[in-house]
Amino acid sequence: MDFEARSFLTSLFKAAVTAADPLNGVVRHLPERPKGKTVVVGAGKGAAQMARALESIWDGPLEGVVVTRYGYGCETRHVEVIEASHPVPDSAGLAASKRLIETVKDLSADDLVIALICGGGSALLPSPPQGLSLEDEISLNETLLSSGAPISAMNVVRKHLSTIKGGRLATATKARVVSLIVSDIPGDNPAHVASGPTVPDYSTRHDALEIIARYGLTLPLAAIDHLNSAAADAPRPDDPAVVRNSHHVIASAGVSLEAAAQLARANGIEAAILSDAVEGEAREVALVHAAIAKEILARNRPFSKPVVILSGGETTVTIRKMGGKGGRNGEFALAAAIALDGYDFHLIAADTDGIDGSEANAGAFADGTTVKRLRLTALDARRILDANDSFTAFNAIGDLFETGPTGTNVNDFRAILLS
Repeated sequence: MDFEARSFLTSLFKAAVTAADPLNGVVRHLPERPKGKTVVVGAGKGAAQMARALESIWDGPLEGVVVTRYGYGCETRHVEVIEASHPVPDSAGLAASKRLIETVKDLSADDLVIALICGGGSALLPSPPQGLSLEDEISLNETLLSSGAPISAMNVVRKHLSTIKGGRLATATKARVVSLIVSDIPGDNPAHVASGPTVPDYSTRHDALEIIARYGLTLPLAAIDHLNSAAADAPRPDDPAVVRNSHHVIASAGVSLEAAAQLARANGIEAAILSDAVEGEAREVALVHAAIAKEILARNRPFSKPVVILSGGETTVTIRKMGGKGGRNGEFALAAAIALDGYDFHLIAADTDGIDGSEANAGAFADGTTVKRLRLTALDARRILDANDSFTAFNAIGDLFETGPTGTNVNDFRAILLS
């Protein structure tokens, strides 16, 4: 791969991540100090960094607890950081869910809860209802992740099979709750981020059952029984327990894509943002992007070269063969490389939180020589794609993109440079 192009694409990714720095958003939406105590709770892959940002600017006493993914913690002064498993829940996450509820349940109406919520919180807050076990929630999560369902649909199911999601954490306290949210959801619906532990919506258990039927999901019988009972009903936005609460989306994919576009233009490259809310199968989304790229390369339309086309959102991967390694961004990059084999392009596809799927890379680079270089290492790109094994492919040719934890999460970032 052209290392100058790789450096340029990396700079765009960094600009997108910087624009999603939680400190900037927290500063803009800092709530007023309450008469009573201020308590922080939170969950997500960037929750620890959000807590640290809040501590750096909060004028007054502060305490609380947040949960983040293993290896994603950071040093904080007043807010305890718990680490748990993601994307598959574990007992540490179960204990963390209980801690969050315990932390807020005895607060009064004079107190303030600041909830720091970002992507990853669904898996980090397992809290199965009566009759279901942690193992059932693990099974549910694995089924959802391999289903190909969009994240918004997954989270409707999750929030109706939980005692903390779907606004239930907010209804566990008499304190006013202000939620500061880093959105990783296409469309930025705050109730869908981390399955909305502090932000209820109007979805119902019947909606969850419809999603299960639509995607042919096989769930434990106890889960279906629960969804068929009134016990699965979640609080609504007009519930008296939450009407005085508020929420703010403090960072999103749209803002990050604009930052990347501005940097590209400052470097003399026109930028075109396709959408910040792209959903669908990663390999099929790649084919659409590839078709646009071919049209630009052949006819200078709908955009003229040189140009970088940008998109965000969250694609999905339907697991076709168990045992493969990688995530949706690697799958996108490999499918695009196959579709654009031999063309003059360079791309990056990466998750803004620094982790793409099952391995430690954020995503991958690809270009018009990717398929050829794989062939030289005795790897067949199409067979690898069919096996959902993109990590193996890009690892073999040195095109993994690795960042480590970024401290934020506004979902996928894709950039295709055409010159």
